[in-house]
Amino acid sequence: MGKQLSKQQQKAQVVPFLQDGQYYYHKGLKAYREQNLQKASKYLQKAIELDPKDSVKLSQLATIYTDMGKYSQSNELLSYILDEVDKDMNECHYFMANNYAHLGLFQEAYKCATEYANKEPFGEFTIENEDLIELLTMEDDDDDDPFLKDPDDLILKQDAAKSLLESSQFEEAILLLEEIVAEYPEFWSAHNNLSLAYFYIGEVDKAKEYLQTVLRSNPGNLHAYCNLLVFYYYERQDDKVEELANMLSSVHPLLYEHRYKLGATFALVGYYPLAYKWLRSLYKQGFEGDDTFYYWLSYAAYFTGHITFAEQMWERVLKENKSKAGSEPWNQQRDPSEQRMKSLTLEERLYAVFLAVQTNNEDQILGLKTANVPQSQLEKEFIEMALSKDYNAYDKIASIYHIANVLFVHEEDDEFFLFVFRTLVKAFKNGTSMKNHLGWAAALHYIWKDQQDEPISQTAVAELYGVSVSTIGKYVKQVRRLAD
Repeated sequence: MGKQLSKQQQKAQVVPFLQDGQYYYHKGLKAYREQNLQKASKYLQKAIELDPKDSVKLSQLATIYTDMGKYSQSNELLSYILDEVDKDMNECHYFMANNYAHLGLFQEAYKCATEYANKEPFGEFTIENEDLIELLTMEDDDDDDPFLKDPDDLILKQDAAKSLLESSQFEEAILLLEEIVAEYPEFWSAHNNLSLAYFYIGEVDKAKEYLQTVLRSNPGNLHAYCNLLVFYYYERQDDKVEELANMLSSVHPLLYEHRYKLGATFALVGYYPLAYKWLRSLYKQGFEGDDTFYYWLSYAAYFTGHITFAEQMWERVLKENKSKAGSEPWNQQRDPSEQRMKSLTLEERLYAVFLAVQTNNEDQILGLKTANVPQSQLEKEFIEMALSKDYNAYDKIASIYHIANVLFVHEEDDEFFLFVFRTLVKAFKNGTSMKNHLGWAAALHYIWKDQQDEPISQTAVAELYGVSVSTIGKYVKQVRRLAD
């Protein structure tokens, strides 16, 4: 047999090897020394999953994120260290100052740098920190150097934009967020919020454009993936919802903000067990949320069988926001139309309001008004106009209704009216005049027939709607531009 081992001996030599946090930490350091940042970050993430309160591993991953240009993610980890792990790890303040400077958030950078100077007057990074403070405070007319700009009120703008989004003032939020994105192109939170705002007013292509910008430049951005899941859900792309939800189910975020986002997103798309897992864990850890947090926690609890807890959480919702009365999860179960409303596009909801007016169904309009879905200002005013029938008070929006009303005499095809509302909403947002209701109606009819390969002459359509051929020609050009 010589030096050969028996099968029994070979088996006896097999020693179970448990790969703990230190194992992945050292693998990550090795990859980092080899400048393989992607691999290094993956190993460190795995190490932190196993040792979530190890400040050394957390700060090392933050350093890697900085080297990768993921400054916001790095600062999230550094904030987590100071808030939850080791408040005396003062070098985090210096690292955060550097990250903020790279992001162009000079006021925040200065705050962190001075905080480090106060806490560590003779610290390891004292010289580097003094240099940074000097750069942030020096006065010069050279506007090409980003460190020489005056500190901006970005944080105030971001908070204002968030408030506008939460109150469904999407158009106002878009103006403010576009300003932020133009000034700070790597401030991904603003990109994500801008994407959501565009999606909720029906500008799906623009919404996805901003979202793809985030995912291209900041891969792994959890908020972006959660927003994408919401998009798929509203667009009824069930296969993609399932695929992305399954992927996100394996994510284990450290930060409270990420856990909240993940839990609320799962609740919105109906993955209640996963939603309950994250939102309930936050609640147990003492997380003090707003009415939206308790709203989704109540829903997640109710639809996973935790009825008493759901009722308790709903009391917290009403304490924070009395206007939510009537939208309890147990009411939603009895009224499936509410759930259906969440999957409708803007033009579908406007068309639903229009049809309700045609049939004098005021209860349906009221149901559309109180449905628990994000509503743009345009949609809110369209519903108020339909309820009050005061078309003079809503002059510009009323044109959308009047044009559709003219068309309703000649056409009743659902797909046609979705095309009509989609086009007229674009015209409204562009500030295009729609006072000539007959001209617009004739042009929309003509363009639709042409798109459906049912050609009809402009002369025939002009006679049908009682307008001149030159008038229909004028509005056909406008509709084509909007429909492209």
